[in-house]
Amino acid sequence: MRKIPPLNSVRAFEAVARHQSFSAAANELSVTVAAVSHQVRQLEDGLGQKLLERGRTVTLTGAGKAIYPLLRDGFDQIAQAFAQLGAPKAGDAIQVSTTRAFAERWLMPRLARFNAVYPNIMVSIHASEKVVDLREEAVDLAIRYGPKDADGRGPVLFEDRYVAVADNSLCPPGRTPTIDDFHNRSLLAFKWKNQALQAPSWSTWLARVEHDSSRDLRTSWYSEETLALHAVEQGLGPLLCSNVLIDDELRSGRMRRVDGPSLPGFTYHLIEDTRSVPRRSLALFRDWLLDEARSFRENTLDDLAGQQMALTS
Repeated sequence: MRKIPPLNSVRAFEAVARHQSFSAAANELSVTVAAVSHQVRQLEDGLGQKLLERGRTVTLTGAGKAIYPLLRDGFDQIAQAFAQLGAPKAGDAIQVSTTRAFAERWLMPRLARFNAVYPNIMVSIHASEKVVDLREEAVDLAIRYGPKDADGRGPVLFEDRYVAVADNSLCPPGRTPTIDDFHNRSLLAFKWKNQALQAPSWSTWLARVEHDSSRDLRTSWYSEETLALHAVEQGLGPLLCSNVLIDDELRSGRMRRVDGPSLPGFTYHLIEDTRSVPRRSLALFRDWLLDEARSFRENTLDDLAGQQMALTS
């Protein structure tokens, strides 16, 4: 016979742990923050152990970290089981809007996993740097990039950092490359479409590293972020770019990080048309996307310098 605590309490804890927020969990479960807090406290009292540390931010205790992954996976399996019963109709389509670079470098390489689970849902991508009106453009969901304190934003997928990287073929073997290794190459940069964002720049990055200032550093400009990313892959020079968009290349060793700071970037967050009629296919895609983002956050190194050391050791 299984000994299971009250499922409402377990579900409340799993939602708080996943969102790291009582208010976000309450919104998902359609109850008050007080109700979620009471349910989690009830679970803790029944177990005789604290699962969460409450403060300005919500963090998991050792006991919470031990059980959360198992509960998360269990609820995912329950959701998948019922999804099989209520599978979307063939031909159901979702329109997703995002930036070109994010679509190409992060979203599209992962879509095969969604298609494998939900083959009847067709996902179309509208790639543009322009902020679209979801209703006018017939877009179901947008993945937008901007300041982390932006008003009215939806759930945050992750926040990025800007690091200098170069193709491995340009880097000296056996040590971490420095910017002085690239005086015979141009610094690569791209024009930001959103002029309202204070973009991380080479000048800011260079001001925080020691380098030979007597030698000129030239800059090659590209009109599109994707072009600059292709340029760095072709070995044309180092590029200051988002760690989210270059993560796979750093992990594989195709790219290496140039010694220097990581500059704060912005957040990728979801925007939905709350006025539209709820659709099961869209809810499934949204949940899948949030789960992929969670896995990415968990697997992405907080300090890419540690990864760089592993590559040069």
